[in-house]
Amino acid sequence: MPDIIPEASRVFVSVNGTFYRAIVADGSADSLRGSIAAGRYSKPGQRTLYMSATEEGVAAAMQAHPLPAGTRRTVCAMAVEAHSIFDLRDDRACEQMGIRRGDALAPWQELVANGGVPTSWGVRAHLERAGAHGLIDPSRTASGLWHLVLFRWNMPGAPTVKIVPR
Repeated sequence: MPDIIPEASRVFVSVNGTFYRAIVADGSADSLRGSIAAGRYSKPGQRTLYMSATEEGVAAAMQAHPLPAGTRRTVCAMAVEAHSIFDLRDDRACEQMGIRRGDALAPWQELVANGGVPTSWGVRAHLERAGAHGLIDPSRTASGLWHLVLFRWNMPGAPTVKIVPR
């Protein structure tokens, strides 16, 4: 399980360890590019790297993202060193930042499919303005599991992510 270390800001944490990401099989070259499709915390075309703290977390997250028939996924491991991460599970941090957890966790897929804008996109925008590089997102399908969502990575001053051979 990755380490979570409070930062001096008392709002952000640092996260270090191995995370897991589902990718389309044989797409390992693209595993560090991140998602460009609309997601809970990303507008279409807005690169975002979604990962889970465990392989069980990947399986739980993928329940909401079915693939077309004949398409397979594989799970890749990634070494992450990240700072300025906001933990949505921290009630005090949410209150201090003016984040309503319900805005982050509200259903989004149907809203986007109908041309709407989910409240979770506003949560990301608010956190980015405050200097966050990403967030910890609690699993909605499996209690105790969590995901790491990076807004930026592998650029100066940002978290680093590397593929780990398995």
